Amino acid sequence: MMKLVSLFILILSLFQGVSQEPKRVTVCETCELKSISEAIEIAADHDTIVVKKGTYKEFNILVDKPLTIIGENYPVIDGEDKGEIIRIVSDNVTIDGLFIINVGTSYTSDYAAIRVVKSEHFVIQNVVLEKLFFGIYLEKSNYGKVYHNKIIGDAVDEYNSGNGIQLWYSKHVEVEKNIVQHVRDGIYLEFSDDITIKENTSTDNLRYGLHFMFSNNDVYLNNVFENNGAGVAVMFSKRIKMIGNTFRKNWGTAAFGMLLKEINDAEISGNTFEENTIGINIEGSNRIAYKNNNFIKNGWAIKVLGACYTNTFSQNNFLYNSFDISYNSKLNDNVFDQNYWSDYTGYDLDKNGIGDVPYRPVKLFSYIVNKTPETIVLLRSLFMDIIDFSEKVSPVFTPDDLLDANPLMKKVL
Repeated sequence: MMKLVSLFILILSLFQGVSQEPKRVTVCETCELKSISEAIEIAADHDTIVVKKGTYKEFNILVDKPLTIIGENYPVIDGEDKGEIIRIVSDNVTIDGLFIINVGTSYTSDYAAIRVVKSEHFVIQNVVLEKLFFGIYLEKSNYGKVYHNKIIGDAVDEYNSGNGIQLWYSKHVEVEKNIVQHVRDGIYLEFSDDITIKENTSTDNLRYGLHFMFSNNDVYLNNVFENNGAGVAVMFSKRIKMIGNTFRKNWGTAAFGMLLKEINDAEISGNTFEENTIGINIEGSNRIAYKNNNFIKNGWAIKVLGACYTNTFSQNNFLYNSFDISYNSKLNDNVFDQNYWSDYTGYDLDKNGIGDVPYRPVKLFSYIVNKTPETIVLLRSLFMDIIDFSEKVSPVFTPDDLLDANPLMKKVL
């Protein structure tokens, strides 16, 4: 009988342990628990750790169980330049409302303010990161969200600076409403598929506002990339959608709004490319639909550097660019149809909104500048206008079939 009672008590206690509600663990400068690491050690799975306002000098904080860590009034986690600050190695972790500073700099390790390693179902939100090496680094981690964070670096040179948000071998992650400034690359992806990058602002970074390679089936919506060293680089990927983004004021001898290299089967629509040295620089990219984009006051709106086939350009606005299209080949396999060109001087006698005379967007002078960049000083000269006119009448150096047979008389709204 006693054995049965003991067994019943044991089963009851186990049941109560399993059904126990998650609890709140508080960390503060006057509490029993004064560090986040201590709180993680004593916390049970799925508990919430509340970090009160204050300054906590900690680094190498290891989150190895499912927890929610919330900061009240943005407590400061100061790594004192000693190394990585928070490393997550468990599923179902949320980091919310922390102010993290002074990540260590290393030439052999990519120290991050927050690193997520081989984890799933994570959330990093409402975090402010300053004085960092790498900001948020996702490594082989899936089904997570990086939301509404502010990452402000102090990068001066590329060799000793890291990226704001980096994804490596990660899938099904949402990166939304983040602000990233003054780092090497604002947002960087490598071998990361099915990612959504939405409504982020990436500005004033040393190299690229966005940089991704070998990453397929990704969607980039309504982001702003402005005043970055070289713009945005998109390489070796397929089935990409870039919709509603703004690429602005990326100036420099090697700068562009966006570089496309070895990109296939993509959609680029509803974007604005404004005041860049080159709006889009395209190389080895095929079967891309460019539609409803605005190219405004760029040096070159689009520069095509060979091996680009079966692309379509339709319903785009080309407004006041020095050169609309630059082409380095006499062969053309791309379609330009029903675009608006601010330099078009044709007429529309039947009043159907489409010009009666085809428009040739490639000027001979752009071909000359490609061969001899120093000739750009002659851009507004009468001599160059005469040369462009003669090439338009009888193409010799530019593709004779590269034309828009149905140029629009009014801008696409």
